[in-house]
Amino acid sequence: MSAAAAEQAPRLRRTLRAFESYNFRLFWFGQLVSQCGTWMQSVAQAWLVLDIARSPVALGTVTALQFLPITCGSFFASVLVDRVPKRRLLMFTQSSALAQAAALALLAATGHIQLWHVYLLALLLGCVNALDAPTRQSFVMELVGREALVNAVGLNSAIMNSARLFGPALGGVVIAAWGVAACFAINAVSYLAVLIALALMRLSSPSPRREGAGERVHFFADLSDAVRFVFSHRDLAGLTVMLAGLGVFGFNYSTVIPLFATQGLQLGPEGFGVLSAGVGVGALAAAVTMAGAARPAYRGIVLAGSAFSLLLAAAALAGWFPLALVLVAAFSGAGTLFTMSSNTTLQLRSPDALRGRVMGLYTTLVMGATPLGALCTGLLAKAAGIRVTMLTWAGVCLLAIALGLALSQRRAGIVAAPAS
Repeated sequence: MSAAAAEQAPRLRRTLRAFESYNFRLFWFGQLVSQCGTWMQSVAQAWLVLDIARSPVALGTVTALQFLPITCGSFFASVLVDRVPKRRLLMFTQSSALAQAAALALLAATGHIQLWHVYLLALLLGCVNALDAPTRQSFVMELVGREALVNAVGLNSAIMNSARLFGPALGGVVIAAWGVAACFAINAVSYLAVLIALALMRLSSPSPRREGAGERVHFFADLSDAVRFVFSHRDLAGLTVMLAGLGVFGFNYSTVIPLFATQGLQLGPEGFGVLSAGVGVGALAAAVTMAGAARPAYRGIVLAGSAFSLLLAAAALAGWFPLALVLVAAFSGAGTLFTMSSNTTLQLRSPDALRGRVMGLYTTLVMGATPLGALCTGLLAKAAGIRVTMLTWAGVCLLAIALGLALSQRRAGIVAAPAS
């Protein structure tokens, strides 16, 4: 073996460390299949809505209905994550999502589908995701343990971003060949991969449950425990402020990228597709990098958030398409590093009994902020243009980083807290 190969071997092993877990391998491959189906359904749903209503407002309504339950309910739903075995919850959420996709497929295939059907089923899927997201986030720790968590989060993110690159393209091919009903049906079948993986897992004991798990749930008291934990640590409180700022004003790719492509760069559909792919490429590169990294340092989280803000501002000023494409990929990568590092930090610092609720808070700030951020972006872009909007949000994100940093006492590496 050459010296270069010998040097690469430990790095590759570190990058794939989480795959040493049999349960994680099952979960990862199940998610890989399911996420491709999810993106195929997303494309098919958008196509279907525009075909039925021919209205951007209708399309925006579907998106809002799908994310609103996460905004309003994910933190509340996370109380169950700390009380019920997580595999059982995931079996329920994945089965429910399968049923939702199957209903869409049946209605579309029979020609009976109407716009209100899509609205209702999008809302139901949003309710399922409000519970599913914090459950999946916190379940990873049980599969790989604390030492491999950073690697596992990176590998999971690689799935999401790979599916984001290939799923829509595959969905377009399927729609052209067999119609939207086929995409919905394929997505329904793809959930079986996750359900089979969950059924085959060898878990030595049920998911950790907090004391009094059999008692009546006191939602507000349980939620206040998680909020009190986060804000009793100034570094975590600062991190939460940063997540809130970037979650609402920074991570609005589904709204910013189409407007930047059409208004900012005057691109057609092909250019928009390339720009969207740049978002996926940057995020995927960051996920692979994170998979081989050590535990996140607080300084690294701050630098990633700051880099995202500055690169967003630079992209807003770019008038040359190749430069804009590079900057879009770069700020997408920096944003992915920020969210993944924040995710692992919160999980490593949280006691086992609170991890589900802390991940519920994280999900609300990162995913649940989408409707509010999209509305603010749309209104400001209409009034001042997309370039001014991007510059403004970049400044707000930098302000959130500064405020979070001011709340934090520690600037050194964040270490894991002992399990409770």
